[in-house]
Amino acid sequence: MKLAFIIDPIAKLDPAHDTSVALMEAACRKGHEVFITNMNTLSVKDGKAWAFLQSTKIYPVPLVDGKWQVPSPWYEVAEGKFQPLEDMHFVWMRPDPPVTTEYLYATYILDYVDTGKTKVLNSPQGIRAANEKMYALQFTKAIPKTIVTADKGTIREFVATEGKAVMKPLGGKGGEGILFLEVGDRNMNSMIEISTNIGKTPVMVQEYLPDAQKGDKRIILLDGEPIGAVNRVPQSGEFRGNMAAGGSAVQVNITDREREICNHLAPILRRDGLMFVGIDVIGGYLTEVNVTSPTGVREIDRLDGVCLGDRVMDWLANLK
Repeated sequence: MKLAFIIDPIAKLDPAHDTSVALMEAACRKGHEVFITNMNTLSVKDGKAWAFLQSTKIYPVPLVDGKWQVPSPWYEVAEGKFQPLEDMHFVWMRPDPPVTTEYLYATYILDYVDTGKTKVLNSPQGIRAANEKMYALQFTKAIPKTIVTADKGTIREFVATEGKAVMKPLGGKGGEGILFLEVGDRNMNSMIEISTNIGKTPVMVQEYLPDAQKGDKRIILLDGEPIGAVNRVPQSGEFRGNMAAGGSAVQVNITDREREICNHLAPILRRDGLMFVGIDVIGGYLTEVNVTSPTGVREIDRLDGVCLGDRVMDWLANLK
C-alpha cells in the first residue's frame, strides 16, 4: 500500500508520544510505502488534489523496560515530488488542531481526491461537520448536562443550578483554555468575558463531573469499534486530565457502559466517514469526540503490550 500522511513538520513530532508516528512506523514495518506532506503543499490542479510528497522511512522505536527508546535519527525523508494524491491508496489528514481557516481550506482541497481510487482518513466532509466539542451534543443519552452559549447570564444561571461547571472553548485542544467555574468565585464574570470574547464567541459549559479526579479516559475507535483505552489522571492540584496539561497515562479497561456509548456512536461515525476517532469519557459520560488528530496509541501500546498501529494497517489492507 501507498499511504500519505498530512502532518505537522515531522521534526516537531514526538516519536514516543505522537500517534501519527506510531501509524507511520507500523506501515513501514509492514513493508508499505509511506509519504509525508504538510497542509501548505496541498493544491488543486486539473480538477485533482495534489501535494508535495516525500517518501519517508520511520525507524523502529522499541519499548525497553516500559519506556520508548527513540533512535537518532528516527526518520529518513527523501527529496520528494509534486504529484496527485490519487496516486496513494490512503491519505491521512493528521495535523494537530485547532481547526484554523487554513485547516478548513485543506479539507476543501481534499474533496478533490478521487474517492474511487483513494480513501481519505478521516473524511474531509466528516471533519468539517464534527467540531470536537459540538459533535458530541447529538448523543444526548451519553453526555453530561451541557449548554453552548456566549451569554454570560445563561452561563451564570447554569453554574448556579449545578454548583460547579467546566467551561471549554469550542476550538481548543489538549485542555487549553478549559476553566473551572464554581458558585461564589469572584473571578467568574471575568473568566466568562475572556472566554466568550465579551459575549461574541460561544463556549461549551458542562456540569462538573467529580469522577474527573479519577481520570479522563481516551478510547480509540477504529471503524466504530473500540480497540484500546488509556486513562489520563490529573496531576495534584489540577482538574484537567489531558496529557498536554500534565495528566499521567494509566492502564485501564473499557467498561460495559463505555462499550454501550461506542455502539451508540458507531453508525453515526461510519455515516460521516470518521473511521479513526478518539472519544473522551469521564465517569460514564461522553465529553468529546476527537476526529482531527486523535492521540493515545503510544500510551495504550506501552501500557497494554499491544500494537494498535499494526491493527490499523491490517484493517486498511482489507479495505484496499
